[in-house]
Amino acid sequence: MTKPCVWEELVGQRQVADHLAAAVRRGAVSHAYLFVGPAGAGKKSTARALACAILCDDDACGECSACRRVKRGAHPDVRVIAPEGAATYMVEQVREIIRDVHLSPVETNRKIFIVEAADSFNDGSANAFLKTLEEPPDDVIMILLATSYDGVLPTIASRCQVVRFRRMAPQESIRLLIERTGAGEDEALAALAATGGVLARAVEFLDSPVRRAARGRMLTTLKDLTVSDEHDVLRAAKTLLAAVKAPLDDLKAVHADEARERADFLGSKGVKALEDRQKRQLTAREREGVAEVLNIAESWLRDCLVMSQGVGDLVANRDEVDAMEEVAAVITPAAAARALAAVKEARRRISYNVSPQLAIEAMLFDIREVLRCPR
Repeated sequence: MTKPCVWEELVGQRQVADHLAAAVRRGAVSHAYLFVGPAGAGKKSTARALACAILCDDDACGECSACRRVKRGAHPDVRVIAPEGAATYMVEQVREIIRDVHLSPVETNRKIFIVEAADSFNDGSANAFLKTLEEPPDDVIMILLATSYDGVLPTIASRCQVVRFRRMAPQESIRLLIERTGAGEDEALAALAATGGVLARAVEFLDSPVRRAARGRMLTTLKDLTVSDEHDVLRAAKTLLAAVKAPLDDLKAVHADEARERADFLGSKGVKALEDRQKRQLTAREREGVAEVLNIAESWLRDCLVMSQGVGDLVANRDEVDAMEEVAAVITPAAAARALAAVKEARRRISYNVSPQLAIEAMLFDIREVLRCPR
């Protein structure tokens, strides 16, 4: 039997995986990486794979306790960081990261920081981060993620080893998803639409009954909007948020077990730091769930638009064709654009820390207005 390996779990970026695996084997891992590539290219999955390979005692097995906890975001020596400000990193957040960088690892001899949206640093937060990025402690590795090299401040990019990820063609993503999960083509298309084309998340989506149930709830809400009154819309938004939070219950249980297991070892200050990290993880997961239901709404509206233009072969939600035909028969491109703009506005509001429920309520009211007058 072939020995399992975390690198084999990555798909579509073989050259990148081989390069990083070789660096780990040679003991030549850089102190700072910048992973650059489009959404859905597998940057975050690769960052987690690299963390597994560095922390694993069994040659990047992908199945030991350390690897499993890294992959589910529960390892105390791997921090995943996202902007806490309105679409940018705040100086105080960066200072907190720097304080964490200089703390000793909890379990292993290394600490790994996965910094999402590295193109979101402004001049102030970047300046606060530069010295730590250039000369981190010997036991710290920084992995920055960005969709565009040009969007990253040169002062940050120049201090990292750049790893470029290629864009996967949609048909390749579908093929790989079917191979990995055994899903049918229609299921694969729907999963990729729900997850913004991110293959790793699509795999998780297909394996999660509660996330698929959230998709069903959003689609039902959209189909019913034309006959929904104000109370119905508000209740639908509340139900959608409850569906988004449902997958977090398992993670909360894992966090509680971790806190109990480490209470004696960490002490009161360590437990507080662990609880703060866990809260940040839950917030990040909730944001991902909200983004997922927005993706579903966007893909449904886009499907209605392409069907109205006679290009039904581009539909992603094939299981919803019957329900979308009625909308497609009357909606104009201008009306579809207004509805899609409502989804975009919901994303913008959430990025500026507007309550997800309020943002979704406003979006549903705007889409309802379009569907009632689709001209």
